[in-house]
Amino acid sequence: MVLEKTLYRELFNHAFAKSIKVNYWDDTTESYGEGDPLATISIHKPIPISDLTSQPTLTLAEAYMSKQIEVSGSVQELIAAAYQAHGSFLTSAKFAKFLPKMSHSRKASKSEIQSHYDIGNDFYAKWLDPTMTYSCAYFKSDSDSLEEAQLNKVHHVLNKLDAQPGRRLVDIGSGWGTLIMIAAKEYGLKTLGVTLSQEQYDYTQAQIKKEGLESQVEVRLMDYRDLKGEKFDYVTSIGMFEHVGKENLAEYLQVVKDILVDNGVALIHGITGQHKGVGVDPFLNKYIFPGGYIPNVEEMLGHAMDAGLQLDDLEPLRRHYQKTLEIWHANFKKVYDQVIDSYGEPFARMWDLYLQGAAGSFEGGNIDVMQFLISNGASSTGLPMTRKYIYAKED
Repeated sequence: MVLEKTLYRELFNHAFAKSIKVNYWDDTTESYGEGDPLATISIHKPIPISDLTSQPTLTLAEAYMSKQIEVSGSVQELIAAAYQAHGSFLTSAKFAKFLPKMSHSRKASKSEIQSHYDIGNDFYAKWLDPTMTYSCAYFKSDSDSLEEAQLNKVHHVLNKLDAQPGRRLVDIGSGWGTLIMIAAKEYGLKTLGVTLSQEQYDYTQAQIKKEGLESQVEVRLMDYRDLKGEKFDYVTSIGMFEHVGKENLAEYLQVVKDILVDNGVALIHGITGQHKGVGVDPFLNKYIFPGGYIPNVEEMLGHAMDAGLQLDDLEPLRRHYQKTLEIWHANFKKVYDQVIDSYGEPFARMWDLYLQGAAGSFEGGNIDVMQFLISNGASSTGLPMTRKYIYAKED
């Protein structure tokens, strides 16, 4: 036990960029770092050091879910401090060999998407905004509500495309259909959404019928790779490429290229890293996003160039996603007891940890979110020379 405590001290001494306090299972308390502690971590039962050093995020997350570990203070700030610390065992790439091997066959992709998004629309409706948008919002001002910011994001995407009425748009990974509905109603586009989630498909179908847009909007329950042979003026894909897997990113960008008309334009929006890293987290892979992989910017641009696509614009939205997650978490805490009643306390603690952890990961600079504006040809479809056209439409 003495050796185990010594190893804990060594790990915690370098784990966070700010001071923390640790209450150990033997009623002893130790502080690490200088100044007032950012948070207090209470460890009620010893955790094997081998587990902590092989899969630290999964081990700590499962201990948190079971209340073996509890945190007094902000989990978000604690995780941000971990990503800001140099040499933290929580972020060391040397543990990559312990990461799970993943399959991304069509069958596996469908199963992975449904395991996350088919928890039930009722669950997401508890803490998302009325648009049921489950991706980074776009805050034009600090006073924007979450719903306003999500609508801002949809308009920002469509404005970047310089979308013209009468043309055809496909949204790969269309979620609950907000973008394809707005693109049809406000921009005069003929739109198609594709998703692997039965819950999202059913919801979108109901919304299309409710709005009487059957002649202008379509949704399909299908793999995006089955779009082969069809052509579109515009492609959008929001929060999708994180699900396709490292080995399928090249194919994903090639599909975008193949379904765009000559000089067609795509807006690809998703989570990336601005540094080289592992791109996979065992906790997220097991409990939140099975099969998930976060590429870095260089990786995405390399695949886009290999596919023959032209980069027109690149915009980071890291702080926007941090704020989005902070609002989601605040909403989630309001319905926390309802989630426990419906799904159990470990599930509720898991989602609480995920939402705070993701916000902390953005805050700490571990991950980013990028909007890639790319086109199938160097001349594009007459995109203006400067960004003024985007913001002029938003004023």
